[in-house]
Amino acid sequence: MTIRKASHAGSWYSSGEKQLAGELRGWITAAHSEANPTCRAIISPHAGYAYCGPTAAWAYKCIDVKKIKRVFILGPSHHYYLESCALSQCSRYATPLGDFDLDEKLIAELAKTGNFETMKVDQDEDEHSIEMQLPILYHMFTAAGSDIPTVVPILVGSISTTTETKFGEILAPYLADPSNLFIISSDFCHYGSRFAFTSLPSLEVDGGKEAPIHKRIEALDRQGMAEIESLDHKRFANYCKKTKNTICGRHPIGVLLAAVEKLKGTDAELKFVDYSQSGQAQSPRDSSVSYAAAYLSLKA
Repeated sequence: MTIRKASHAGSWYSSGEKQLAGELRGWITAAHSEANPTCRAIISPHAGYAYCGPTAAWAYKCIDVKKIKRVFILGPSHHYYLESCALSQCSRYATPLGDFDLDEKLIAELAKTGNFETMKVDQDEDEHSIEMQLPILYHMFTAAGSDIPTVVPILVGSISTTTETKFGEILAPYLADPSNLFIISSDFCHYGSRFAFTSLPSLEVDGGKEAPIHKRIEALDRQGMAEIESLDHKRFANYCKKTKNTICGRHPIGVLLAAVEKLKGTDAELKFVDYSQSGQAQSPRDSSVSYAAAYLSLKA
C-alpha cells in the first residue's frame, strides 16, 4: 500500500491534530453559509490556511455530508507541466486528522479511458492544490459523525478549452450521481510583480479618481465569478483569454463547467458565497492572492 504523506502539514497548515481541528472548527462556525442538500460541487481556495481558511469554510459549510460517499478533488498542477489530467497511484492520503482511502476501482475505471496520465508519488506529494482540501474535508465528516468518504484526486494540467470539454464529458456521469461531491481547488487573482501580473482594467471611484489596486483586483475577480455563475463554459474561457487573470484553477473550473453543460436538462445553479484577499495591494510591488468560495446546486 502506497500512502501519500501530508507533505504540507507543519508549513501550510498545522500538523497538530488538536490545533488543526480547533482552527477548522472556528472557521466553520464563523462562516454564515448553510448546508444545501442539492450541493454537488464546491469551489474552494488552496493557499495556506492562515490566509484562505475562513473563505474555504464558507464553501465547505454548503456541503450536506450525509449524502456523500465519494469525493472527486480537481486541482491545478503547480510544479510540473502537464498537458492532460493525471490520477494518483497511491492507495491512501494522510492528514493530521486521519486518512482517506482512494477509490482505486473507480480510478482504474478512469484510467481505462486512455485519457489520463498517472502522477509519480513525488509529484503527488509536491502538489498542494489537492492536499489543502483534505483536512477541512475530513473535519466536516468527523464533526457530523458521518463515515469518511473515499477520494478520487485528479490533477488538471494546462489544457485547452476543447480538452476541458473532453474531461467534463468523462466526469459528467459522476457529477450527476448525488452520492458524489466534486471539489474544485482554485485561488483567484495572483497580483504583483512576484507573479508577473500587474495589468488591471481601469476602475474609477467618486470624483473620477482611479480606484485602489485591491479594488481593481476585486472587480476583475468578480467579473470572472459572474462568468462562472453563468455556467457558460465558453464565456469563462473567453474571459480568461481576454483578461489573462491569474486564476490558477481556471482549467479545473473549466472542466466543471463542461461537465454541467453535458448534463443537459438538469436544473443547475452556481453561486459564490464569499470572497477575500491575502492583502490589500497598493502598488505593483505588493503581492496579493484572492480567494473565493462557491457551491454548485444540481436538481434533477
